[in-house]
Amino acid sequence: MNLEAFVLGCGGMMPLPYRHLTSVLLRRDGDLFLFDCGEGTQVSLKRLNLKWKKIDAIFISHTHADHVTGLPGILMLNSQVDRTEPLYIYGPPKIAEYVETSRKVLDMYINYPIIVKEITAPCVVHEGKDFYIRCFPLQHTKTCVGYTLEELDRPGEFNVEKACELGVPVGPLFGRLQRGEEITLSDGKIVRPEDVMGSKRHGRKFSFVTDTLYLPSIAKEVQGSDLLICEGMFADDCADQAKEKKHMTSRQAATIARDSLSKRMAMIHYSPRYSDKELPVLLEQAQEVYPNAELTRDRMHFDLPYEE
Repeated sequence: MNLEAFVLGCGGMMPLPYRHLTSVLLRRDGDLFLFDCGEGTQVSLKRLNLKWKKIDAIFISHTHADHVTGLPGILMLNSQVDRTEPLYIYGPPKIAEYVETSRKVLDMYINYPIIVKEITAPCVVHEGKDFYIRCFPLQHTKTCVGYTLEELDRPGEFNVEKACELGVPVGPLFGRLQRGEEITLSDGKIVRPEDVMGSKRHGRKFSFVTDTLYLPSIAKEVQGSDLLICEGMFADDCADQAKEKKHMTSRQAATIARDSLSKRMAMIHYSPRYSDKELPVLLEQAQEVYPNAELTRDRMHFDLPYEE
């Protein structure tokens, strides 16, 4: 089962000619989840030829303009197709008012259900058959949350050779063992799942953190992420400004990645003061703390494979 992240926009505060505002699409097999929806989201979706019609849910960190100005366009875009499935929108207080006001003022034609749920962190906000999406509190100039998508552990691999050695006939009994059931053979011998199943295999974890002061608690929330998308808005020389505006430096983002034992950390939501030529300054400072730090760019793709 594939799990992929697409950075649709990596900028903060204002769009630039080469940098849309913050938005990340996560694709997990047939499910599409959008995290924040800054200005320019539609452009990247179309340039990447992603199937935006299949977006199941949108997760908003907070209602500052640079994280939601792309949302009205996405809502109207979905009305151009024959969509019957509901679109879920999750976010802190004010997100419902923003969606409803946008619909009224813009006189939107909406031909599908939109379900808006205002959330209070921490909590599980969305669940599927073998995964869940959870939010946790951040500290910004208004209510803001981070998100993690976590897969449940998968059963271990079934050892066919071992099962045959134990006398289990090929057929339905294989399935019962794989479902965790104990079986009794015709000769009275009992075979347990642990006799033929390998150890459980860990699921994958994706985390999205933006617009917050540095908090040690964030590392606990994103612990063990396969991919942590994290704001690294400022360099060290702007640390005071970052604190005043309740943002993080790239070094602080790297500290979260290091302390959370994340496998990869990619920074996002750069201040417009940094041109693309200047972004390596953020990367260098982050890599002094967390060598695996990366910079995101618009339309960048990340693959999150299972552990071997």
